[in-house]
Amino acid sequence: MVRGGVLDIPNRLNPFTPLRVADEVNWLTGWKLSRLERDPRQCLIVLDGSTVSHRTVPDRASQDGCGLSNAVEVSRSSVGLSANFTATCPLTVAWALFEQHVLLPAAREHLGQEVVRVVHFGTYACRNINHRAGGRRSEHATANAIDIAGFVLANGQQITVKDDWSGGDGRRVAFLRALRDGACRFFDVVLSPAYNEAHHDHFHFDMGSYRACR
Repeated sequence: MVRGGVLDIPNRLNPFTPLRVADEVNWLTGWKLSRLERDPRQCLIVLDGSTVSHRTVPDRASQDGCGLSNAVEVSRSSVGLSANFTATCPLTVAWALFEQHVLLPAAREHLGQEVVRVVHFGTYACRNINHRAGGRRSEHATANAIDIAGFVLANGQQITVKDDWSGGDGRRVAFLRALRDGACRFFDVVLSPAYNEAHHDHFHFDMGSYRACR
């Protein structure tokens, strides 16, 4: 569209404008999201324009590979949470995108219901991957990962990764598969029960330096 002799490009199609969580997702969304990892101030501005209720938390110097940087405490978003969580700003923006463009639409499509609460296992934990004694630190060690266990629907039904990933209700199975597949559009690493036994009861989402969708 041309306005006053100037080409007016919609925000969602303009690579030079900031990410907006409410914008329709396209090929630029992931690129704009990745830029936020290098721009803490812009990341917080994007988060302020979303539905996520949050407050910034002080950085915590890294000790033995554990610490916090550019993190926020999240108390609520479009849905309720089983508990507040602390996460890096980029992870929180990715969660806001996932929630609006994957979680809520998938619940309506596959279950005919709204999700009213998300049950999670937490974000920050100073530990190695899979709680091993040796090896490299988990993304949880810097609050750059979140583990999702289940969902509560508007009618009170509960859907859990543990019971419904391979359960007998096809609608629930399809819902959880849609969440796993859709999450890969926003998070760098997405791990489900299809990955290994350690993830039999939750989804793992993180914004680390690796790429995986399992």
